[in-house]
Amino acid sequence: MQLRFWVDKKFAPQACTIMASFDDSVAVHTITAGKLRRYHHLTLWQHILWPSLMMKNLGDGFLVGVGFIQSLVKLILWRPDVIFTKGGYVCLPVGMAARVLGIPLVIHDSDAHPGLTNRILSRWATSIGTGAPLEYYHYPKSKSTYTGIPINTEFKPYTKAQQWDAKREWGVNPDKPLVVVTGGGLGARRLNNTLVMVLKKLNKSSSVILLSGVGQYEELKARLPKNSEHFQLHAFTSKMPQLLGAADVVVTRAGATTILELAALAKPTILVPNAALTGGHQLKNAAVYHDAKAAVVLDEDATVLNPKLLLQAISDLLDNPKATNAMARRFASFSKPNAAKDMARLILQARK
Repeated sequence: MQLRFWVDKKFAPQACTIMASFDDSVAVHTITAGKLRRYHHLTLWQHILWPSLMMKNLGDGFLVGVGFIQSLVKLILWRPDVIFTKGGYVCLPVGMAARVLGIPLVIHDSDAHPGLTNRILSRWATSIGTGAPLEYYHYPKSKSTYTGIPINTEFKPYTKAQQWDAKREWGVNPDKPLVVVTGGGLGARRLNNTLVMVLKKLNKSSSVILLSGVGQYEELKARLPKNSEHFQLHAFTSKMPQLLGAADVVVTRAGATTILELAALAKPTILVPNAALTGGHQLKNAAVYHDAKAAVVLDEDATVLNPKLLLQAISDLLDNPKATNAMARRFASFSKPNAAKDMARLILQARK
């Protein structure tokens, strides 16, 4: 079987690094693509009347056309048996070309709110995998499967002994609760700043590790205490399963993959979704777990105005272990350890 990975030019260097570490026989190809910039906090007219935004959207619309022609040529020359897309903007011209050429298309939607690309491609897809239960999507049920999201197999429940050892490895007091705060690879400035406001009080009863992201790391390093067994600041880590496994409470954004990683760990989790992202997808991701009483969800604007809301939410989880453990068990029920295999099965079944 021959695999090829197609990506936008912007992400090609990162894709090459990832594929080389996984399987250097997988060729990485680039496709020209553009995205429609839409912001959840702006109205339709605000989008239209923002000149620079409109110009970018018109320019990227042209790039989608270029990418479509480019995809047609590449697919005619290669003629794959099936195409798998994940919903990023680079997938749109590829998926449209697959439709024209009659090549089976399989898509996967991690977010509980389908993005524009997947909403377009879903009408032509042979099979659709979803990251959340099917009731959160308007896809045809006849070709949709709740697969969950494929994640690293290192994300799995920790025993008390394993958690204690993980705390020791991270250099924090293993006999105190550990709160881990992370805004993702790029960080989350508002979340970081909110934590800073309550850090002193939080440190009275808990150890804290903050993954700030690269952008704000130097600024926070100058403002915060030096790393110790009570508090640590890191820009990022390559050992995320071990860090989250050590945690007693995790505070994070509401990215779909991060949520499922935490569900696989059965971690008591506080979600602070970014409401400004396209389509409000983090709000809708968080709503799935709020509805199921599987995670605590905080409004970011309210928390920024009143940082004590974050402190209180963390304290409530740590002070009520019975209720917190029940919440974590409900969260763990969303874990799909066979997601990768189930998605691979859908792809193989779609071949002509």
